[in-house]
Amino acid sequence: MSEKTDYEITIGIECHVQLATKTKLFSEVDNDARGKEPNSCVSPVDYALPGMLPRLNKEAVRMAVLAGHALNSEINLISRFDRKHYYYPDLPKGYQISQLYHPIIGSGYVQLPDGTKVRIEHAHMEEDAGKLTHFGTYSLVDLNRAGTPLIEIVSMPDIHSAAHARDYCKELWRLMTYAGVCFGDLYNGNMRFDVNISLAKPGAKELGTRAEIKNLNSFRSVERAVEYEYERQSKLLDSGEKVKQETRGWSDATGKTTSQRSKEEAQDYRYMPEPDIPPIHLEQSFVDEMKAKLPRMPEDYREMFKGILPDDTIEILLDYQPLIAKLAELYADNDDKTASKENISTSGVKKVANLFTSVLLAEENTSLLNDELPTKRQLIDLVTMLEKSELSSTGGKEVFLKFFDPEMHTKDTRTIAKELNVLQENDTGALEAIVDQVLADPACAQAVADFKAGSEKVLGFLVGQVMKASKGKANPAAVQPILRKKLK
Repeated sequence: MSEKTDYEITIGIECHVQLATKTKLFSEVDNDARGKEPNSCVSPVDYALPGMLPRLNKEAVRMAVLAGHALNSEINLISRFDRKHYYYPDLPKGYQISQLYHPIIGSGYVQLPDGTKVRIEHAHMEEDAGKLTHFGTYSLVDLNRAGTPLIEIVSMPDIHSAAHARDYCKELWRLMTYAGVCFGDLYNGNMRFDVNISLAKPGAKELGTRAEIKNLNSFRSVERAVEYEYERQSKLLDSGEKVKQETRGWSDATGKTTSQRSKEEAQDYRYMPEPDIPPIHLEQSFVDEMKAKLPRMPEDYREMFKGILPDDTIEILLDYQPLIAKLAELYADNDDKTASKENISTSGVKKVANLFTSVLLAEENTSLLNDELPTKRQLIDLVTMLEKSELSSTGGKEVFLKFFDPEMHTKDTRTIAKELNVLQENDTGALEAIVDQVLADPACAQAVADFKAGSEKVLGFLVGQVMKASKGKANPAAVQPILRKKLK
């Protein structure tokens, strides 16, 4: 075997995005088959019975345009469908209705968190195939997924590391879910990634032979598959062998890819214009209207919280759209139409962001995250009480977690704090009475004497005794000056 060579890796990714429409792309059948019996969400169109003609879902077109705007892409006013022929058992027609020559979404780009831009070659609409389940000597066909509306986002070969491949897929997931065009349930295949990988020597004018890893459904799988393929292809090239152009599968269990079939070229699919669906003609006014309806996107939130929150905190929150949207609701810019005089300060934003990331998203509390987030009023009042030292940090966390209790959701913050008995005592007169009680306790006599003799460290002990006497309600910050005053 020859000496090991370092190769440059080039990666292009095709992402299949299931659009969150109520019905399928070409038939009026339920598009959500999660938890339903196999072949129960199927129509004669999906079965390809004789004489059954497709009818285009207008909502799928609308979502495709929204997705295009999220990808910073051109929207083609005229697009049309084609037939892509291949004979798989989960496509009864023997062809897939797709868009090869005139896709609805043109060139665009996705910007990664580190500023890297990955160009989008195009994105096209198509129908999904069904699903095969293999049982050793036989396979079963479930057509529930057949006809599900997809857009396939095709990147340019701009990615050159496993980490960037992972980040690109995650950013795509964010863009599609933030735009509201996909549920983003990776476990159930709402988004699937086909990763094309090739290696070449540094400075080579041509790319190496590519292998395609099909149907990856997690960001970690994308990263691991790229890492494995780099090693596999490197060893082949180092030994003088050639990399085959093929489709490979990935196993999370083994951490390896395996050959599935030779990789087809476009001409192998015998594309032809789809005769049963007329071209799509969009008005520019409709395209502009969809762009205006695009909600805040990840880059908008990054810009909003830049310099206020650490970058890693922002990236964590971006994985939970409802949380960062709630934070933005609390801290909308003054120029924003949704802004109000009650918006919290930057220090308040940091407090709430810390509660979201360090408390709610802690491993033991993630189960609390549901559709009912705390109200804006609850969070504003919580920040106010923390800033006024009416709640300790520990008490604030207890109140915050109670916001997610369905029985507490309608209660105001102060009521919850009272019920939890975590309100801090800040009244000077009341605190002085407790301090007097502690200083008069014989058990504290030595500490008092030590402090008067110059030992500062015993002050913490005395503060602790006051906290104990107040059953945790005394504000430690208010107790210290009172102790110092009385110990002069």
